Amino acid sequence: MEKSLLIKFLGENPTFKIVDFLIENKGMELTKKDIIEGSDISRASLFNHWEQIEEQGIVTVTRQFGKTKLYTLNSKNPIIKKLLELESILIGKALDQKHNVHPVIKSHILK
Repeated sequence: MEKSLLIKFLGENPTFKIVDFLIENKGMELTKKDIIEGSDISRASLFNHWEQIEEQGIVTVTRQFGKTKLYTLNSKNPIIKKLLELESILIGKALDQKHNVHPVIKSHILK
C-alpha cells in the first residue's frame, strides 16, 4: 500500500494515519473497525489516540445503532481545513515535480 503525501510529509504517527484515512474517505460514514482497518493501525493504537481525535473535533458522529457509532470527518474543523490545504499544496508540488513545470510558467497557466 502506497503512503499518501500527507503521511510521507507528516510521518507514520497513528493519529496522522487516522486523520489521513478520514480525509481519504471524506463524507463516508465509518465505524471504528473501518478506521482501524483502513488506517492500518492496531485496535490499541486507535483507542490510545481516539480521545484526542474526538476532543479536537476531528470527527463527528453521524448515526448510532446500539453501541455502534458511525463517524465522519468534520470538514468544518479548522485543523482539518489546514490539513486539506497542506494536502493540496503537497499534491501541487508533486504534480509540478512529475511534470517538471517551472513555477513562473505555472503561475501564468493558473491565471
